[in-house]
Amino acid sequence: MKITAPLACAAGLTAALLAATSVAASLPPSPSAVELPQQGKDIAWSITEDLTTEIGPRMAGTEAESAARRWAVARLQALGFANVREEQFDMKVWVRGAEEASLTSPFLPQKLHIAALGNSASTGPKGIEGEIAYFASYDALLAAPDAEVKGKIVFINNQMERTQDGSGYGQYGRGRFMGANAASKKGAIAVVIRSIGTDNHRGPHTGGTNFEAGVKPIPAGALSNPDADQLARQWVRAQAMHTRENETGAIVYVPEPLRMKLVLTPRDLGTKHSGNVIAEVPGSDPAASPVIVACHLDSWDLGTGAIDDAAGCGIITAAAKHVMSAGQPRRTIRILWAGAEEVGVFGGKAYFEKHGTEKHAVALESDFGADRVWRVDFKLPASAKALEDRIAAALAPFGITRGKTPASGGADIGALVAAGVPAIDLQQDGTRYFDLHHTPDDTLDKIDPAQLRQNVVAWTATLAILANSADAELT
Repeated sequence: MKITAPLACAAGLTAALLAATSVAASLPPSPSAVELPQQGKDIAWSITEDLTTEIGPRMAGTEAESAARRWAVARLQALGFANVREEQFDMKVWVRGAEEASLTSPFLPQKLHIAALGNSASTGPKGIEGEIAYFASYDALLAAPDAEVKGKIVFINNQMERTQDGSGYGQYGRGRFMGANAASKKGAIAVVIRSIGTDNHRGPHTGGTNFEAGVKPIPAGALSNPDADQLARQWVRAQAMHTRENETGAIVYVPEPLRMKLVLTPRDLGTKHSGNVIAEVPGSDPAASPVIVACHLDSWDLGTGAIDDAAGCGIITAAAKHVMSAGQPRRTIRILWAGAEEVGVFGGKAYFEKHGTEKHAVALESDFGADRVWRVDFKLPASAKALEDRIAAALAPFGITRGKTPASGGADIGALVAAGVPAIDLQQDGTRYFDLHHTPDDTLDKIDPAQLRQNVVAWTATLAILANSADAELT
């Protein structure tokens, strides 16, 4: 099938977007140097602003997430997309309660800033108090004898390092993902971790933790980085507080226990509804497999979920709208605003259960904030070499380089990619992402409008090429 005309349309669309948004290949200016886009003219900004303003936090399975789905359906319909619908699924729902922590001895009591981790058990309203068992890393906890942990509050102190691609998250995040499970199996009464983040603010980073079947859930929380520093300093000093003579007359240190009081009262609400919101740009060739672009609609509840992931929904939707406005593409573009990603990728799993047997041409996801795209990674069939070259060439004027590692996809398309669906990653600059991730600071003012526009231009250029690609290129 000839695709010259659609590709010319795509090229014209990209050029028009570049001129309209004044995006240069260099790093965009700071927000203070940029006039905010007018509502209704900048689709990505409008979606991000309106969702975070009118709905705010969107904890999975709650009424707020349900309201967000209704909002999303109305917005996607108003933008002119087809087949807009909600696909519900059920899930168990956890919500936070009271959150208090303090170091109680051997020094004067000091309050700490803490947030419960998703799936944390409750201490009860009176809380618990116990001796701290300190571990420099998750691996150190795994290696410790059970006797060092039993009956204590475990503290895991690994510090995440800042990277552009966020590659440290998996390594340092293990303390959050699995630390409570490991501590419970060794007999701990609770676990606290240093927040998995790169900032020095006193806002802690929340996120989910998980317990294996048969492992008793225990209270689990994350301390802000400055409060984790304070605990670590007290731990060192408590270890060297007292000396005495032993039976041989030698002077030995007798460590003073460092103790913590912890109050976390989250609740399980039982099984509730969540759901995905789906919309489409119908393609001209019904036999051509669709391109799926994804984000997630839910968020944690400490901030308003601007970078994680309202901006992602704004980016993919704006790109799809621009392609649609330029003329009907050959392939259908399917937009997935997934539900309940933060608490277990339930939306992505539900989508795969319902649609996984359908053929998808390629999958992409935006879920790493709103800072500029700097690299493109591919995981396409060998037949797509020319397609990769066209996409790389289209992105080069925006300062986007071609990566050498295979694309991995995002959480909500992870099951599709694992099943063999080709993927492309438009890698965003994550240098400051983990300053904000899962914190009270995840708010609209952290979005740089110029960098958000650069994302939209990159996504539009890529999506226009993919949606008009030939079958021979993606088989």
